[in-house]
Amino acid sequence: MDGAWLTVVGIVGDVSLSRDGSVVPIFYQSIRQWSMSRMSLVVRTQRDPLDLAAVVRRAVRSVDSTVPYFDSTTVEHQFEELDRPRRFQTELIGTFAVVALVLAALGLYGLMSYWVEQRTKEIGIREALGATSRNVVRLVMRAGLQWACVGVVIGIGGALAFGQALSNLLFGITATDPVTLAIVVAVLTAVAAVASGLPALRATRVNPTVALRHE
Repeated sequence: MDGAWLTVVGIVGDVSLSRDGSVVPIFYQSIRQWSMSRMSLVVRTQRDPLDLAAVVRRAVRSVDSTVPYFDSTTVEHQFEELDRPRRFQTELIGTFAVVALVLAALGLYGLMSYWVEQRTKEIGIREALGATSRNVVRLVMRAGLQWACVGVVIGIGGALAFGQALSNLLFGITATDPVTLAIVVAVLTAVAAVASGLPALRATRVNPTVALRHE
C-alpha cells in the first residue's frame, strides 16, 4: 500500500484496544484493498449469539465456499479471556488483603484483651467509684479506636506512596481513588470497633470486689 492513494469515506470514533482505556490511532480499509490472513466478522443480534453461529457460517460460505471452518464466540467471552491474567492477579491480591485484614483484627482483639487484663484492677476501682458499664465500654473502645486510627493513617500513607506500583492492575479507577480509600477506612474502622467491642463487653462483667484483689 506504500504510495497508494486512499479515499476517506467516513470517520469513526476512538478505539481502545486494551482494558486500560488507552486510545490508539486506527483506520479501516476495505478487504478488497487490504486483506489479512486472520480476520474477524462481528455480528450484532438481540438473540443468543451462539444460536446464530450456524446461520453465519452458511451465509459466509454462500459468498465464498472456500472459506475454511472458523470458530464462533461472544464479545463477552473475548473480554473474559482478555481480563483473565489481570483478574487472577486481582483475586490473588484480594485474598492477601482479606488474610491481612483478618490477622489485623485478631491482633487488635488480642491486644485489647491483654490491655483489659492488665487494667482489670483499674476498671474495678472505676466501677467501685461509680463508673457505669457504658463508661467502661467507652474507655476500652476509645483506646482500641485510637490505635486503629494510627494504623489507618500509616496505612493510607503507605497506600498513597506505593499505590502507583499497582496502577497497571486497575481499570476505571486510580491508585488514589478517594471513594475506594473512604470505603477502606470505613471497613477498617468497623473491624477495629468489633475487635475492641468484644473485650470492652467482657470488661463490663468484671466484679469490682474480685478486680480489686487482682494482681
